[in-house]
Amino acid sequence: MRTTSLILSSVTATALAVTAGALAYANSAPPPAPDVPPGIAPVVFDAMQRDLHITPLQARNRLNNESRAAAVQQVLRRTLGAAYAGTWLSGDAEASTITVALTDPAGVSSVRALGAVPRLVGRGEAQLDRVVAALDRTAAPGAVKGWYADIATNQVVVLSATGADEGFLTRASVDRAAVRVERTTENPRPYIDVIGGNAYYIGSGTRCSVGFSVSGGFVSAGHCGTAGARTSQPSGTFRGSSFPGNDYSWVQVDAGNTPRGLVNNYSGGTVAVAGSTEAAVGASVCRSGSTTGWRCGTIQQKNASVTYSQGTVTGLVRSNACAEPGDSGGSWLSGSQAQGVTSGGSGNCTSGGTMYYQPVNEILQAYGLTLLTTGGPNPTPTATGTTTPPQGGTWAPNTAYATGATVTYGGSTYRCLQGHTSQVGWEPPNVPALWAAA
Repeated sequence: MRTTSLILSSVTATALAVTAGALAYANSAPPPAPDVPPGIAPVVFDAMQRDLHITPLQARNRLNNESRAAAVQQVLRRTLGAAYAGTWLSGDAEASTITVALTDPAGVSSVRALGAVPRLVGRGEAQLDRVVAALDRTAAPGAVKGWYADIATNQVVVLSATGADEGFLTRASVDRAAVRVERTTENPRPYIDVIGGNAYYIGSGTRCSVGFSVSGGFVSAGHCGTAGARTSQPSGTFRGSSFPGNDYSWVQVDAGNTPRGLVNNYSGGTVAVAGSTEAAVGASVCRSGSTTGWRCGTIQQKNASVTYSQGTVTGLVRSNACAEPGDSGGSWLSGSQAQGVTSGGSGNCTSGGTMYYQPVNEILQAYGLTLLTTGGPNPTPTATGTTTPPQGGTWAPNTAYATGATVTYGGSTYRCLQGHTSQVGWEPPNVPALWAAA
């Protein structure tokens, strides 16, 4: 009986403690939601949560991880050279893993120094790109819907409605071991027939979408108009256009129109464009278009080629962010960084699908344009070259630096943008993704 009483007393005490804890939790205020990260528009932050099915905290963590991945990609693509084979994010929003593929074991320490996971593969990024380029030069049959470099598997994937097309591969004279054919139900088409993004009109009334503002005008999809064609709302002239092959164009607007570094969010406001740093595979990406508004997904593959009825378009980025006719030419952003303009795709925002965008940096380079941002012109960040300034200062290789740390080098002071272990060749002026002038 005494034992039973002790047990009952213990159970009662435990129940009271649990009840008290539950009441205290119920009466306490819920933990505050994470603030929108600096430089990220609230509408982008909200759309990420909606379309990626993640919480505000997970969205913030994802953006932080994606910023790190972009810096890792920028540094290692330059410093590893031909051994570099791609960077991608994987895992959940709480703890994404940054993986870097490379062909030379000598670069493993450099990958780990940036907190990434190395994976040794047989083909470098440049080798995969050469396979894609060979396919790009070969006329594709109707059954072949596109192809892309899949860095995670270190192969080039050819999408075919029949699931096999050896004749196409034979004509392209590619390394068969580097190619994987996958069956697809995609039937991509350019999105041009309805308004998309901020509307503008071509000729007698065809409508398309503004991508991003540049000095003197804006960029958009190439299938929207040919060089010399006139536009209205805003009024202007196509000064360059490429389609198929590429899918980009730029329009010089007439006097009285004022290009701004903003994107319409279709919620009564705008999203600020901060730059055009290329995001890594696996990063979130959001798209703006008047047909379906803000839609988010992730970057699935780069260097993708698509065969439309008008011909093949190469060098695109593949994503699962949905789009529909009328979203053509619209803006794609990763966080606050411009990524590209809508080309086309398959599916819709009800059943889902696969969409493609033309990278914006290629458009800027092709026409010598400068992207407009909310703070003024902001050219794409690039490495400063291989020439190292004179030695001297507190920076040293093989040293762990935390974000925010400051060093001196070559007579200048630099602030660390991302925690890392320094390597020879990563001197502050040579890796702007890691160091900024203080």
